[in-house]
Amino acid sequence: MRRGAAVQQPAGSAAVAADRTDPAPVAAPAEPAPVRRELRTEFAFELPRGYVDESGTVHRDGVMRLATARDELIPLRDVRVQENPAYLSVVLLGRVITRLGSVPHMHDGVVENMFASDLAFLQDFYRQVNAEGHTRAGVTCPHCEQPFEVELGGSRLGES
Repeated sequence: MRRGAAVQQPAGSAAVAADRTDPAPVAAPAEPAPVRRELRTEFAFELPRGYVDESGTVHRDGVMRLATARDELIPLRDVRVQENPAYLSVVLLGRVITRLGSVPHMHDGVVENMFASDLAFLQDFYRQVNAEGHTRAGVTCPHCEQPFEVELGGSRLGES
């Protein structure tokens, strides 16, 4: 019997038999399953001032849905829009806002009677939701340089 120098194995490693010729199977790194995101079609918001109805009730919380091509085309046939193109956003918002507080039926007449600051908020919110596909933005922390997302929609003007 031949004796050779003893080889010391690092702690925690398994000794391999000297006569073994086939390589040990190596497990392939598992790829993470792709994250499947649900399509979000409705977005909650809070008006900066709020819509005041005929009885004096203030309505601030609402929901806007994604616009369809039909939503953007139908208002173009509206006589009010043809006479005054600025009216387009009023008619369009009346179509895509599905809920505003306890207002029983949303329509362009409700939007028409909103404060100008609320109308501007909703126009911006509409652009964020429909142009970007969401109201989140990817940002990087200026201190630690870690990336994260911030929610743009649903906050009140002037708040961060």
